[in-house]
Amino acid sequence: MTPTLTIDGASRLSVPAAPAPPREGTLRDRIMAHVPAKMGHRTAAVVLPVIPIAVFIGLWHVLTEHSVVAWLRFNRMPTPAAVLDALLARVSSGGYYDDLLASLQRILLGFGLAAVVGIALGVLVGRSELARMTLRPFIEIVRPIPAIALVPLTILLFPSSEQGIVFITFFAAFFPVVVSTIHAMDSLPKVWEEAAKTMGAGRISLLFHVVLPGALPGIFAGLSVAMGVAWICVVSAEMISGQFGIGYYTWQSYGLLDYAGVVVGMISIGALGLITAWAVERIGRRVNHWLPRAAR
Repeated sequence: MTPTLTIDGASRLSVPAAPAPPREGTLRDRIMAHVPAKMGHRTAAVVLPVIPIAVFIGLWHVLTEHSVVAWLRFNRMPTPAAVLDALLARVSSGGYYDDLLASLQRILLGFGLAAVVGIALGVLVGRSELARMTLRPFIEIVRPIPAIALVPLTILLFPSSEQGIVFITFFAAFFPVVVSTIHAMDSLPKVWEEAAKTMGAGRISLLFHVVLPGALPGIFAGLSVAMGVAWICVVSAEMISGQFGIGYYTWQSYGLLDYAGVVVGMISIGALGLITAWAVERIGRRVNHWLPRAAR
C-alpha cells in the first residue's frame, strides 16, 4: 500500500525517495578495499610498493637468464644474482661508504646553498618590483644553461674538482628553488595581506607571519624538484671530473667492463635520492602542517 501524507485535511501521495547512487571511491580506496583487513594501513604501505619491484626483478631475471635479444639486447646485461653478489662485495668494502659519503656531502652542501640563496632571492624578486625588473631577465637568460655544461669552466675557475662539483650542484638546484619561490609569491591571495594590514601588521611581521607561511607549500615543491635535479648533476659531474663519489665509481666500473658494478652504482644513486627526497618531503609536511593533506 502506498503511504500517504495528510496536510490540512488533504491526502497526498508520498513519493519514496530514490536510493542514492553508490559513491565511487578513489583509486586508492578501491585498491585498499581488496586488501585483507588484517594487513592494515602500515603493512599495506610496505607490501604494495614491493609488488612492482618484484615484478621488475622477475622480468629482469627472465630476460637476462635466457639472453633475450629482440628490440633490446639483454645478452650482455648482468643478471640480478650477479648484481647482488657485486653489491654484497661492495658493501663489505670501506671504499663504498667513502663514495656514498662524498656524494652525500656534495649534495647537502650544494643543495643547502641553493635553498638559502634561492629562497632569499625569490622572496626579493617576488616582493620588490625593482628587483623583479632588474634580476628576473638575468635569471631567465642563465636558467636554460645545463649545469653539466659548466664542467669545463669549473675546471678552469676552481682550484679543486671538489669545489667545482659543489658549484655545479648549487647551480642545478638553484633555479628550481628561485623560480618556484617567485611563483609562490605571485600566487598569494592579496586579501591575506590586506587583512593583516588592517590589523596593524608591519612589513616584517607581514613577511614572516603571512607571506612566507603562505608561500611555503610552493617553495617546498621547488625544493623537491631541486633535489632530484641536484642528484642528476652531481653524479654527472663526478663521472667527468670527480675522484670520489658514487658517480665516479659507476663510471669507473663501466671503464673496467664491470657491468654489475654499474648497476650497483645506479641502485646506490636511486637509494640516496629516495632518502634525500623523503627527507625533504617530511620536512615540508612538518613545516606545512596546517595544510589539509599534510596530516595524511
